[in-house]
Amino acid sequence: MRDGYNIAKRGMPVVSLITEDFWGQGTFVAKSLGMPDIPRVKLPHPVAGLGEIKIAAIANSVVETILDSFENE
Repeated sequence: MRDGYNIAKRGMPVVSLITEDFWGQGTFVAKSLGMPDIPRVKLPHPVAGLGEIKIAAIANSVVETILDSFENE
């Protein structure tokens, strides 16, 4: 979330990718930084160590959501 915040503060489009186990923390950080509506996409947890095929499946499942968030800006 902090990386997304820092990028957004520079006026660049951003979507933060947050795993479901850290979604609540992401909400807290976004609110505490004054950007409660920063675009976020929820990923399954964990994503680390899943291998290329499973990561590709996750990416394919969220790519449209990510792209849609840029169209709404």
